[in-house]
Amino acid sequence: MNALFGANKPAGISSNQFLTRLKRKYKLGKCGYSGTLDPFASGLLLVGVGAYTRLFDYLDKTSKVYEATLWLGAKSESLDIERVSEVECVEEVREERIREVFAKFLGEVTYIPPKFSAKHIGGKRAYELAREGVEFELEKSVMSVFELTLLSYNHPFLSFRAKVSEGAYIRSLGELIARELGCNGALSALKRIEEGSVKLGREELVKLDIFSHLPLPQINLDKYHQEIANGKKITLKSQKLESNTPYLVVFDDFFSIIEVNESGELKYRLNRIPKC
Repeated sequence: MNALFGANKPAGISSNQFLTRLKRKYKLGKCGYSGTLDPFASGLLLVGVGAYTRLFDYLDKTSKVYEATLWLGAKSESLDIERVSEVECVEEVREERIREVFAKFLGEVTYIPPKFSAKHIGGKRAYELAREGVEFELEKSVMSVFELTLLSYNHPFLSFRAKVSEGAYIRSLGELIARELGCNGALSALKRIEEGSVKLGREELVKLDIFSHLPLPQINLDKYHQEIANGKKITLKSQKLESNTPYLVVFDDFFSIIEVNESGELKYRLNRIPKC
């Protein structure tokens, strides 16, 4: 099987464990996912099966949308409910003040990723070092916050929706919001509801139309079907194509992602991906 799915991961299970469950339940065979969700988080996980695991780098994942609940007054090393070490009673905040704080975080935000994250430090994941008690520091990163909306506020729990750039950490954003409000804060819930052009479905596994989520310019090379099927060298002098830019070529039985150099010589990024 070759397919792309939008999966609905429940909270309380790692992304790897969830993928293993899906493989067994639906007999998926070789598969992988894009965009790890923390164990305590739930929501959309992109799953590729078979040859479609090679397409993750080309999918539309330019922004992600999350819904989160921030626990004001909770102190946590992991910035979520998994490692809460202290809970302080804090004064209730006016909703107007919360919206003022939200406005400050629109645009580019500099932050330090959580130590309990998938960041690489010397060949190991940061969360592995953190669990081993190793002292280390993570470099500052920058995320873009496109939208930040207050959903509800039932003190001390503040729920919000955030549309952010790929690679952003909502746990870090939650911590920054809490600090601006004058207290500690940790996420008690987190759900990813959109990733690029894909939205979270109601079912556990929803099959996606791959061509609806590949934001690549498509060109017609029908007359070269046999040559491309055999992976032969081709020079495209008659077509004006940008060099070193990926293009999508679709045939009845397969599709390919190609590029050309300045001389018009075709290079295969991915070739003969079966259509399904």
